[in-house]
Amino acid sequence: MNRSARRRLTAAVVTAVAVTAGATACSSGGSSSAKGADSKTYTIWDPYPQFDKTSDWAKLLDGCGTEAGVKIERTAFDTSDLTNKALLAAQQGNSADVLIVDNPVVSTLAEAGVLTTTDDNKLDTSKVNPNLLAAGQSGGKTYGTPIGANTLALYYNKAVLKKAGVDVASVKDWKSLTAALAKVKEAGKKGITFSAIGTEEGSFQFLPWFWGSGAKLTALDSDQAVSALSLWKNWLGKGYAPNSVINNTQTTSWQEFASGDYAFAENGTWQLANAEKAGFQYGVIPVPAASGGDAAAPTGGEFVTVPVQKDSGRYATTQKLVSCLTNSQNLLETDTTLSYVAPTTEVQQKQVAANPKLKPWVAAVQAAKGRTSDDLGTKYPKISEQMWKAVQSALSGSASPKDALGSAQSAVK
Repeated sequence: MNRSARRRLTAAVVTAVAVTAGATACSSGGSSSAKGADSKTYTIWDPYPQFDKTSDWAKLLDGCGTEAGVKIERTAFDTSDLTNKALLAAQQGNSADVLIVDNPVVSTLAEAGVLTTTDDNKLDTSKVNPNLLAAGQSGGKTYGTPIGANTLALYYNKAVLKKAGVDVASVKDWKSLTAALAKVKEAGKKGITFSAIGTEEGSFQFLPWFWGSGAKLTALDSDQAVSALSLWKNWLGKGYAPNSVINNTQTTSWQEFASGDYAFAENGTWQLANAEKAGFQYGVIPVPAASGGDAAAPTGGEFVTVPVQKDSGRYATTQKLVSCLTNSQNLLETDTTLSYVAPTTEVQQKQVAANPKLKPWVAAVQAAKGRTSDDLGTKYPKISEQMWKAVQSALSGSASPKDALGSAQSAVK
């Protein structure tokens, strides 16, 4: 790592040290010994603590290690802890060989000098959908490859729409969606629920409407952005959406939809299992853009990355491990386990063939966009915070959509 990279890493670690209150760097299995290219143990850190050593995921990691001729030491962290651990480990020169992180974190680690590029580590990303790969790109370079993606779409209750006389095929843009919500309310049912809470979840749920208006994150106060926030504000004002959205998480929003009273709910692929248990027939359509077509929804999901090592001789084996984890067959199995849509068209087609209900989700993922795309990198968290604050201000009535977004843009600058 060069001097400028070390300076970036030191700056990035300051926050991590404060957050973890003096925690030390954590290495898999607790070993802190130097790792040479001839070592037969390779470390993998991931954000899946829900999977223990008997899980299919853990068995896949071990299998890839066997294929590469090495032993795998795996450590699982909560997502919020993993970034801090990765930064601290890099500062101490004890990074994991493979690091699997939430996609918005990639740019943070890359700008801190923690990660190698795909040019450095020879990872082949040629089959990955460009819109998904963009979440791991910064400064014209690519840092890793996605293991899968989830995103947002609109679930709908078939019985509620039928009672209201709404053909879901007619919902193609904001005007037709709002007209459908009006019919639902007239029929005595509830319109749409979503999460507008004052956290990243709120920004995540607002982004399809924001991007669907044609707005850009570099101009939060544009006319297009104001139209998106005005749409949500008008829905609350007319009773098409409940005031509870201001405090809803994606989980509580789903619980409202699961009551059976709502026509639509904005939520993600992770609710598919719950949808099957809801007790009513449902369908899924992509979030419509303002003037028609599918809006870009933000991508969730993780990237497989390769941290910088003191001994560059380790990269050849690490490349084998990552290639194994992300080959077509393993992606199919892993993304089925994680309820993710695969990052390649080839595997997406196999997923839909096995489960036709994934078809609208594949369409949504193909139209999706990384939150740190457009080379926003580490600027995104600040932009997102001002975005959710603006949404809260407008929906609570403390400011107009225009004024709320104007204040947000001024704060970002």
